[in-house]
Amino acid sequence: MTPATVLVVDDSATKRYLLVSWLSRAGFSVVEAETGGEALLRLTEADIDLVVLDVKLPDMNGFEVCERIKTDPEYGILPVIHVSAHAVDVVDRTQGLNRGADAYLVEPIEPDELIATAQAVLRYYRARQRAETLAARMVRLAETTLAINSASTLPGLLQAAADGAHEIFGGPVVVVAEAADGDGLAAVANGAPATVRSWPVEHHEIAVGSTLRTDEPAAWSDAGPWPEGESVAVAAARLRGDRTPVYVAVPASTQSPGFPVLRQLAQAVAAAVEAQRSYDEEHRIAVTLQRSLLQSRLPDVPGLELAVRYEPAGAQTEVGGDFYELTMLDGRLLVAIGDVAGHSLHAATVMAEVRHAVRAYAVEGHPPGAVLELVNRFMRTVLPAESATLCLLTLEPDTGRVRLASAGHLPPLLHVAGEAHFLQPRGPLLGINAPRPADLEFILPPGGTLVLYTDGLIERRDADIDVGLSALANCATRVEPSLDAFCQRLLVNLAGAGEQADDIAVVALRRSAS
Repeated sequence: MTPATVLVVDDSATKRYLLVSWLSRAGFSVVEAETGGEALLRLTEADIDLVVLDVKLPDMNGFEVCERIKTDPEYGILPVIHVSAHAVDVVDRTQGLNRGADAYLVEPIEPDELIATAQAVLRYYRARQRAETLAARMVRLAETTLAINSASTLPGLLQAAADGAHEIFGGPVVVVAEAADGDGLAAVANGAPATVRSWPVEHHEIAVGSTLRTDEPAAWSDAGPWPEGESVAVAAARLRGDRTPVYVAVPASTQSPGFPVLRQLAQAVAAAVEAQRSYDEEHRIAVTLQRSLLQSRLPDVPGLELAVRYEPAGAQTEVGGDFYELTMLDGRLLVAIGDVAGHSLHAATVMAEVRHAVRAYAVEGHPPGAVLELVNRFMRTVLPAESATLCLLTLEPDTGRVRLASAGHLPPLLHVAGEAHFLQPRGPLLGINAPRPADLEFILPPGGTLVLYTDGLIERRDADIDVGLSALANCATRVEPSLDAFCQRLLVNLAGAGEQADDIAVVALRRSAS
């Protein structure tokens, strides 16, 4: 039997002495009380596992004491054994059991009978406590797993895991994983919300799956002090042989046989970290592809100032197919900005094909509207399931003459003499077989600024697009002497400081005032 502490409650010193002697010889620790009130007080002063309670007490009867124990939210799980030399008939025994007692012994009591009853009651209650504890932990594990998989970043994931583990097990908790860049991160929880810090990650040979070990607290001292005399249970989970394991460390004394909850938690963290890593890798590949396809240098055009900004979507959002192009062709500046539908690595590859098609047809000398017709024919033939928006123009630097065509793209913004307004070119998006209107032609006056952009700059899921367009017009009423500074201000004021939900491309060009 696991050691247990028994509270013996009896106003008879002689009978109490016998009960204490029998229980002590059987290996129990014993706490004594003479009255019901004293018994209830003892429950608050010591960790009691079992109450042996006389029915006849001087201040209140044992039935009432038992009932108060069983209805207490903190002590209601304690088993109670009634003993009595007076209330011995069936009615008394029935009342005692109905009011919460777990057993009822009638004097004279044999020592072996008392010990056997105490052990049987304790076995039942401990089994019940283990089952209830495991059930409660499994509920918390499910909640923690949901929080882990809802996290949008690796630090947030580890923090959710550590906070959940602390709720499940209590005491210090450390959750360690390796980020995609190879740096180790750990979330440490010990009462307050978990904090995330750098942490060296072990690179020992650990089999794929989950493993368990017990460490000395010194190996995890960076997490803070561990309880006196405590060892550390460490679960390591590894989903792939080429990945560093995830580690979850908790006080060993909190574990039930087999460590089922700890192992499942480690596996859940490992699966979430693996998904996070895979997504981060795909995102980096797509961003690298996009950046490699975009221009690294802008053309140097006398009489024109050019500036561009490209910001990929946040790390937790799939990249889109935004692109831009600025190049000189036969003395005219070709400017294009577009957005392929969708957000994925596939969208980025489609973007590359559309951009190269635009450049190829423009090099042949076609005007903007004709280029859009040819690109649309190309897409409907080669990429029939895709669609894209595109704004394309040519600008003569000497005269400021602009010829512009649009395929469903957002309207360019023109700033002249302190006023900003949107141009209204029309045209169906690429991928649709529909007639296209004539090109829009106008003169960009000296000092005038033209701004082209993609929807990531102005669109928000919680607001109408007209709100974003109005905000852009207001923000563009002033244009800085430096177009780079102007574009940067547009990004800061319109895109905000939070994580972007979409790519952003901005192209600004200004004709020199003189």
